Amino acid sequence: MSSTNATLATTMATPSDTSDELRFGITDYVVFTLMLGASALIGIYFGFFSKAKNTTEEYLRGGKKMKTLPIAISLVASQLSGIAIMSVPAEMYSFGVNYFFMVIAMVAVVPILNYIIVPVFYENNVSNCYEYLEVRFNKLTRRLVTATFVMNACLMLPVFMFIPSLAFSQVTGMNIHYINVIVSSVCVFYTMLGGIKAVVWTDVVQGCIMLISVVLVGVLGVIQTGGLDAVIENANLGGRLDLNFSLDPRVRITVWNGFWGGLFMWTGHVGLNQSCVQRIVSLPSLGQAKKSLVIAGFGFVIIMGINCCTGIIMFARYYGCDPMMAGMVSKPDKMMPFFIQDIMGNLIGMPGLFISCVFSAALSTLSATLNSLAGVIYFDYIRPFIRHTEARANATMKLVIIAMGIYCIVGGYAVQNFSSIIQTVITITGINTGAVVAVFFLGMLYPRANGKVAVTSIIFSVLIMFFLVVKGQMSFKAGHIKYEGLPNSMDLCDAPQFHVIANAIRNNHTTPIKPTPVPEIPPLVTGAFESNREFSVFEISFYWYKVIGILATILWAVPASYIFKSDEKNVQNPKLFSPFIRKFLTPHQVRELEELPLNGDQLKEKPELHIDITKFEKPKYDTD
Repeated sequence: MSSTNATLATTMATPSDTSDELRFGITDYVVFTLMLGASALIGIYFGFFSKAKNTTEEYLRGGKKMKTLPIAISLVASQLSGIAIMSVPAEMYSFGVNYFFMVIAMVAVVPILNYIIVPVFYENNVSNCYEYLEVRFNKLTRRLVTATFVMNACLMLPVFMFIPSLAFSQVTGMNIHYINVIVSSVCVFYTMLGGIKAVVWTDVVQGCIMLISVVLVGVLGVIQTGGLDAVIENANLGGRLDLNFSLDPRVRITVWNGFWGGLFMWTGHVGLNQSCVQRIVSLPSLGQAKKSLVIAGFGFVIIMGINCCTGIIMFARYYGCDPMMAGMVSKPDKMMPFFIQDIMGNLIGMPGLFISCVFSAALSTLSATLNSLAGVIYFDYIRPFIRHTEARANATMKLVIIAMGIYCIVGGYAVQNFSSIIQTVITITGINTGAVVAVFFLGMLYPRANGKVAVTSIIFSVLIMFFLVVKGQMSFKAGHIKYEGLPNSMDLCDAPQFHVIANAIRNNHTTPIKPTPVPEIPPLVTGAFESNREFSVFEISFYWYKVIGILATILWAVPASYIFKSDEKNVQNPKLFSPFIRKFLTPHQVRELEELPLNGDQLKEKPELHIDITKFEKPKYDTD
């Protein structure tokens, strides 16, 4: 067991300092085992006892007969990874309330999905969102975007699993990698057997666990801190409630980059990522899909809002006696397990419930990604080279899931070296998310865009963002950028509620971190809240990366659409555009659609794209 874990086990307790109360008890293990067991049983049921047909349609879309509420809960659960449960409170603890505007952005995302993106998928009977790009543009566009999905999944899957393993290790002392093996194996087991139905219904169970847990943590945290007034007062005194409206793009997080970064991040993650789109289009009708997204949006804002507040409550609890400065917690990402043990350690089963919450969040994200990744890899990279049968397809996808599960376990050894998980995640996904979101918007909103425009725009944006990210990381390494959180202190550690931390320091169980002396001449550095350096684009906050990626794509695409003009014979189906864009298509374009055939390759791949012009003039939506 690490020194930090040993310290936690010997110090986090009641005044009696009995370590038995600090560790997982039998009840906690029972609660945790029940959660894993329920997930495994759901997979066994849908894998062996469900009467569904053994087809790829059933495995990936549940026969397109899924229900609205379970899909909504599944969408929420898939976005609340262990990163959200563990690292978002840590972000609020260190840098204040401005991250909450990333959550608020979901309110604007739902209408974008319901009125711009999802109708196009339904009207074109799209089961794989990247399939749309092939029909609208060309096969190369689809392959490029699919490659970014696979790359992101490979980079993020070990992170999704490692975070809850870190929490479990923090409260039990077990080796992180042993935990990773056990839980990843359970996730692979039920995802492989049960397909999308097992993923959705385990998400429902796990989503309920998450809701109960985050509410309990928030309520108990407020009570332990001395009430809501004490929380607000301490958070305000510590600067955690200060809104930052700075227009300097180098400031780590402000109201502006929080909202706009969140807007495009959630649009990409929910509406243009196959792991979520696969669930959305498994509903029977567009109307049900819209209802599901509205419910999911509200659920996401509520749970993530509570989770953000937990970070503020956590700071208020330790205002004037910071466990990190006391040397009891090594980094912000480990604060949540410490906080849980502090406020819930003496309540039977509560630590087990919270750890189950963290693992539920991780499992829901991991299982959804594994299921969709298996489908994408098979249909895009394997099917073209083998003779396709339903049995062979299902067997191949299950093997892909097993392989990726092994990869997750091995990847945990690299993830343990990351200093800030949430910063790492947003930085990595910032390389290509902007280009992916932008190319879908080009397809649905900009009729002049064609295959050459799409391909060159993606390449341009990804290269720009890769260069920006690499140079930004070099600035971090050179010490030009240092993101230090808002200050805390140890001035109040003598207060009765901090007896655990104070006793640990007095008994030399920990080594307090001494405040860094302020030099007479301040160094030239870009910090979390200000910069005294000359402006450099490479020091722009990583929260702006997705916005910059979209702007780079558009800045290339618009002039390129006048250089790479579309072939007049290559007529597009009006249903490939968002509904409100169709009325801007000229009558000349409509007449052409009656006279000219679609591209031959498109007709081979999607024969349903033959156009009924009467339906185009008065589009009908199934709103059941």
